[in-house]
Amino acid sequence: MIVLIFGLNLWVGAHAWKRVAPDHRATFGDKGNTIVAIASAVAIVLMVLGYRAADGMVFWGRNGAGTGINNLLMIFAFYLFAASGKSTRITRWIRHPQLTSVVVWSVAHLLVNGDTPSFVLFGGLGIWALAKMVLINRATGPRGAYHAPPIKSEVIAVVATLVVFSIAAAIHIWLGYNPFG
Repeated sequence: MIVLIFGLNLWVGAHAWKRVAPDHRATFGDKGNTIVAIASAVAIVLMVLGYRAADGMVFWGRNGAGTGINNLLMIFAFYLFAASGKSTRITRWIRHPQLTSVVVWSVAHLLVNGDTPSFVLFGGLGIWALAKMVLINRATGPRGAYHAPPIKSEVIAVVATLVVFSIAAAIHIWLGYNPFG
């Protein structure tokens, strides 16, 4: 569990650096992006290894309804992430689609993983995403005007969602976690 917690803290620290210590982060210029990217990659590796090795109490497990809801939420989470890159129409209502996708992802995973390591990993990343939204909103104030994107952006986001969902499902199956029950 220590490796999982260390990875989670590294992730949060790397991503909070710009908001918590903007002057310090600015002194690194473009090298700061490289530092955050490397720290993020190391954090992901630590979180995956830590999660796979962690033990903890189990409060609930997978069931048919939870698995189905999880998959629907995951498709929505992937769509939100794709929507942020293509600025689709949903960004009119959701200010932080990437961070919202992390919250949806964490809720989806907690539906089917009711054990202590899952609370730490998925709950921790969900709380991080919510806190990051608050920090960004405080730093940037009200959002600007909305401009409707072309329909092509919507189509690209939907296709990207389906492709990434399929890849993520295949990786989960390969790792021994069948997302379809």
